[in-house]
Amino acid sequence: MKVIFMGTPDFAVPTLKKLHEKGHDILLVVTQPDKPSGRGKKLKKSAVKEAAEELGLKVFQPDRIKKAENAEILKKLQSDAIVVVAYGQLLSKEILNIPRLGCINVHASLLPELRGAAPLNWSIINGCVRTGVTTMMMDVGLDTGDMLLKKEVEIDRYMNVGQLHDLLMETGADLLTETLEKIEDGTAVRTKQDDRLSSYAPMLDKQTQTIRWQDKASNIHNLIRGLSPWPAAFFHLDEKMVKVYSSDFSEEATNHEPGFVLKADSDGIVVAAGQGTVILKEIQMPGKTRMTVEAFLRGNSFPISVTLK
Repeated sequence: MKVIFMGTPDFAVPTLKKLHEKGHDILLVVTQPDKPSGRGKKLKKSAVKEAAEELGLKVFQPDRIKKAENAEILKKLQSDAIVVVAYGQLLSKEILNIPRLGCINVHASLLPELRGAAPLNWSIINGCVRTGVTTMMMDVGLDTGDMLLKKEVEIDRYMNVGQLHDLLMETGADLLTETLEKIEDGTAVRTKQDDRLSSYAPMLDKQTQTIRWQDKASNIHNLIRGLSPWPAAFFHLDEKMVKVYSSDFSEEATNHEPGFVLKADSDGIVVAAGQGTVILKEIQMPGKTRMTVEAFLRGNSFPISVTLK
C-alpha cells in the first residue's frame, strides 16, 4: 500500500517502523518542525524524524499542514492511505479527502472514551482499570471518526503513564498493520462512535499537576502515576516545588488534616489526605535529582508534623 505517514513523538515510531517492515511504500513522513531544546536552545529533531532518516525515508516538516500549498504536495503523491499517529496538528477536510482509502488514525484509548490530547495520562488519573488502542477513519471532528479495530490492555494499581505509553505504542503498531491488511482485503468493518458514551482527555497544565491533599488518597495516587515520569505531579514545601514520581496509599482513616506529614522513613513519606493517607515513594527536591525517599533520607531530612500545601 502507498502510505503517507504523519507522526511526531516516540509513541509513533513503532508504527512507522512496522509499516516499513511490512513492506508498505512509505511515500512521505510528515512530522512537526525541529524545536529548540535544552539550555542552548539547539534545534532538536522529533523522534519520528530521526526514525525516518534512519530508514532512508523522505521527511516533510510544514509549520502548518493546513496551508493550501501543503495539501497540493500531498495530492501529487497519489497515496492509498494517510496514517496518523500523534502528529500534533489537525488535518483539513481537503487533506482528509486526498488518499484513495482515507486517513487512518491510531488513538491511545478505547473510543469513544477519552477523546483528545492526553488519553494515556487521563486513563490513569481517572483510575481506569483498562484502556487500549483504537484505529479509526478520520473525519473533521476531534477523534470522532468511525472505529475500525480495538485492542484492550489492563492497568494495574501501580502502572504509571510511562509504562502504559511503552505498552500501547507497540500495541498500536500491531493494530495499525492489522487494520491496513483488513482495509486492503475488504474485510474492515466501520463502527460509528456513540457520542453519548464519549469522554474528554484535555491537555495537561500546572493546575492538573498540583496535588490537592483534600482529595481521596487513591485519587492522589492515581494522579501521581498518571503524570509519571512526565510532567510529574507536585506539591509545595516552604514555597518550593517538590515533584513526586511514585507512591502508594492506604484507605485507613486518620484524624489529621489533609497535607499533614505523619512520618518520613525508609518506607516513604506518609501524608494525610481527605480520605486515607498517601505514601510518597519517589521524589525530586528543588535543584536535586529524582530519587527514592529511602535514598533521599540517607543524607537529608524531611519535616514531619507540618502541613503541606
